[in-house]
Amino acid sequence: MTKLVSFAAVLAVAAAAVLPWPGSGSTDLAAFGAAQAQDAQVDTSLVHEMALGAEDAPVTIYEYASATCPHCKNFHLNTFGKVKSEYIDTGKVRLIYREVYFDRFGLWAGMVARCGTPTGEDADPELVAAGEKRYFAIMNLVYEQQATWTQADSPAGVAANLARIGRTAGLSPEQVDACLQDADLARAMVAVYEETSAADGVESTPTFIINGKKAPGNMSFDDFSALIEEAM
Repeated sequence: MTKLVSFAAVLAVAAAAVLPWPGSGSTDLAAFGAAQAQDAQVDTSLVHEMALGAEDAPVTIYEYASATCPHCKNFHLNTFGKVKSEYIDTGKVRLIYREVYFDRFGLWAGMVARCGTPTGEDADPELVAAGEKRYFAIMNLVYEQQATWTQADSPAGVAANLARIGRTAGLSPEQVDACLQDADLARAMVAVYEETSAADGVESTPTFIINGKKAPGNMSFDDFSALIEEAM
C-alpha cells in the first residue's frame, strides 16, 4: 500500500494548476497555488464521478487509487480485468473510481483522462458515456505505461508523455493542452479528493469501500472476489 500524504502538501503543488507545459510561460506551481488557493472559488461540479457497471448493481465499490501508485498499477494489471468481466460487466458490481493525488503528476494524469468529458446537469448523456469510456481507457494506459511516462527527465517531459497517451485515446493536441492548463478543474479535482478521501477514512492506496466496508491494499482476484461475494 502507498500511504497518503497530507492534503496541505498536495495543495501546495497540485492546486496551482499552471503546468510546466512547453511554452506555458510558468512552471512555479507552488507559487501560483499560494497566491490563488485561498481566494479561488472552487466549483466541484466540474468533477464528474467516473463509474463502471449498472446503477442498480447489488454491490457498489468505491476504489481510491493514484495514477503514480505502483500497488494500484499492480491491481489494475493483475486483478481488475477479471473483476470487470466477472462482476462489473455482468451487472453484479458498480465500481466508482476516485482519484488520489500524491503529486502533481497523478493530478495531471487525471486531467488528461477526464479531457473531453462534459460536466453539469445539462450534459448530453451520450457524450458523458463516451467520456467515461475514454476515461477508463486512458487510465488503463496510464497504469500500463506507469514505469515509462513517470520517468521523464523533467515535469514538462512527464506532461508530454501524458499528452501522448491522451492522443493515443483519440484526443487532439489542442484538447490535451487546454485540459492540462485548466486551473479551475485542477482545483476542483483536489477539493473533491480531499472531501471524499477524508469522508471514507482513506489512508493509503489502493483502498476499496465495498458496500460501505473499507478494504485497503492490493489484492489477488480470489481475495477481492471473496469480499464481493460476502457483500452480495
